[in-house]
Amino acid sequence: MLLAEVARVSREVAETSARSRKTALLAELFAAAPAEEAALVIAYLSGRLPQGRPGVGWRTLAQDTAPAAEPALTVTAVDAAVAELAAVAGPGAQAERRRIVAGLLGAATADEQRFLRSLLSGEVRQGALDAVALEGVAKAAGVPAAELRRAVMLDGSLPRTAAAALAGGAEALRGVTLRIGQPVQPMLAGTARSLADALSALAPCAVEEKLDGIRVQVHRDGDEVRIHTRSLDEITGRLPEVVELALSLPGERFVLDGEVIGQGADGRPVPFQEIASRVGSRLDVAAAREALPVTVHFFDVLALGDEVLLDLPVRERHAALAALVREPARVRRLVVEDAGAGAAAAEEFWTQTLRRGHEGVMVKALDSPYAAGRRGKQWLKVKPVHTLDLVVLAAERGHGRRTGLLSNLHLGARTGDGGYAMLGKTFKGLTDEMLRWQTARLHELAEEDDGFTVRVRPELVVEIAYDGLQRSPRYPAGVALRFARVLRHRPDKTAEEADTVETVLEQGRRDG
Repeated sequence: MLLAEVARVSREVAETSARSRKTALLAELFAAAPAEEAALVIAYLSGRLPQGRPGVGWRTLAQDTAPAAEPALTVTAVDAAVAELAAVAGPGAQAERRRIVAGLLGAATADEQRFLRSLLSGEVRQGALDAVALEGVAKAAGVPAAELRRAVMLDGSLPRTAAAALAGGAEALRGVTLRIGQPVQPMLAGTARSLADALSALAPCAVEEKLDGIRVQVHRDGDEVRIHTRSLDEITGRLPEVVELALSLPGERFVLDGEVIGQGADGRPVPFQEIASRVGSRLDVAAAREALPVTVHFFDVLALGDEVLLDLPVRERHAALAALVREPARVRRLVVEDAGAGAAAAEEFWTQTLRRGHEGVMVKALDSPYAAGRRGKQWLKVKPVHTLDLVVLAAERGHGRRTGLLSNLHLGARTGDGGYAMLGKTFKGLTDEMLRWQTARLHELAEEDDGFTVRVRPELVVEIAYDGLQRSPRYPAGVALRFARVLRHRPDKTAEEADTVETVLEQGRRDG
């Protein structure tokens, strides 16, 4: 398939606000794609490269290259060029990347060049990201969107699963299941305003400690253990303590969901940033382990032996977990059968959890299955403050003691068309260490710099605490955050996992 067709549909999708029209455009393109190219076309229209980021900066992409007069560039040729880019390393790498990019751009028409620059920089913003792309695939393949969504969550790859659906229809989807060793997207939680609200909505339920660490999915198959983050990155080699614990358990084959935390000398959990630094440390593993020992605490089991447990209720999955994992390595929990009768015990559990230094509780309906990759209402998180996960859109240069640092963050929530709506700015809550880390990270993401404000690719997620919303005609959503402050950076989350404007407004309505 010619890249020109992909670029055309991308442009047309960007120009329409109707979700049904976006879906129809994508479905038509996906149905026309040759079977061997379907996964590539779907990946490109959902804004990603199979090879990941190729390490090409905006200066290289912005080089002035005369466009081709007629479209001749195929998606297969683009894929080959990106694979070549991803393999470049060593002396002369920058010059070689410029050569490859120049050749690719020179083979593209003006419209294709615009699309390529967006794709290579991670800036495809036409609203055809995963949710809409998935609906387009479902329509083209003639399969229920819910079945395709579940298969994608279990497989971990929209392009791969979508290509299978286009080739084999519903029958191909029925063959997709959890496989030990292949990570699945984790189940996510909604937010409740209070513990009482969560109990009222979900009882009978389990109230569990919400730990402030790194979410991990641990797969064991015999003597082989693999550990993946919530973004499905493998970090097995960084966590030998978790590998050792997994190998000590009586089961030979299982998939566990849990949280890795560290503890300070006082026995209290250390901040998330320290755990993230440990996992991303350039120290050798032994030195990192000595600097900050970690422990893992499991709260769910997704597979055991040859049995997939995703569709079992929480009550049964926890019984299987308790039979496999000893109590010190399980998250503390309290079962509340009745919201009224169990309220006092739940409040005491909440109080003790906060005193131990944890960030809140999770409340889970005892009859809920494990909805991989979904953020639903069967799991609710409760924290003592209002929080949101927002995306950094830009940062202003600091002054005074913050001179030389990127300080005041421009914060955005996701919009329905794949873009972001700014909700305000904040520099509060940032420690010196956080400032140094965020300055380095934002320079990596920088796209424009006018000497005062650095605009960045929307990739860094930050967890923000705030006191409420206020009306503001200055911002596109009509509201702004009141007294926003940064709790922590969330490099473990992708921008697609950030909160939406709809979530922000709904939370404001509840609070108001």
